[in-house]
Amino acid sequence: MSDNKEHTAVKPGLKNKIQAGDLVAPKTLTTIKGQPTQWPDPERLVHLQFRRFAGCPFCNMHMRAMTLRHTELVAAGIREIVIFHSSEASMQPFQGDAPFDVISDPEKKLYQEFGVEKSLRALMDPRAIAAAIKGGARKMKTANPDKGESPLGLPADFLIAPDGSVVASKYGAHAYDQWSVDDVLEMARGFYAGASAQSEPATSPAPKNATAH
Repeated sequence: MSDNKEHTAVKPGLKNKIQAGDLVAPKTLTTIKGQPTQWPDPERLVHLQFRRFAGCPFCNMHMRAMTLRHTELVAAGIREIVIFHSSEASMQPFQGDAPFDVISDPEKKLYQEFGVEKSLRALMDPRAIAAAIKGGARKMKTANPDKGESPLGLPADFLIAPDGSVVASKYGAHAYDQWSVDDVLEMARGFYAGASAQSEPATSPAPKNATAH
């Protein structure tokens, strides 16, 4: 990110959407495995995902894809942090073995902070239905939402730079509307390429009357 780019500080409770260029406040949380995690990460990008409830078939299809390619994501300098609005007990059977950081937020405090919403279109959108059929959702282990969980939640993705600035964001229009693994890898390559170019020392042009030796 450019040092002279104007950023907007994001404050908890705001309903406006977080966009590229905004700054997110540093936060340290505990995963469902009892390990600390944080954003921003001073050494790499953070891909922050907001999912639905623990037994959501759409979410778990996506988690399977992320798990299968987790090594690629790590090698690309990306730290995955995934949030569900379910209790830890509900999440353990579904996300307990995930190779990345998974957070329980049953009170949806983080969802409110990042402006992640719900909609009837989450399940009714034809694109979500098509994705479920194509991805084999019926074959996956699923569960109905627990008390207090909504089946109408929408996903959201944020790519956060080491300085806390948002590189990119996406608010899903339906239950399976999120960045693919390839999307995340492509954005990471672009970010690191830009950062590398900015860190290279500027080369002064040779005088017009200079003589090559």
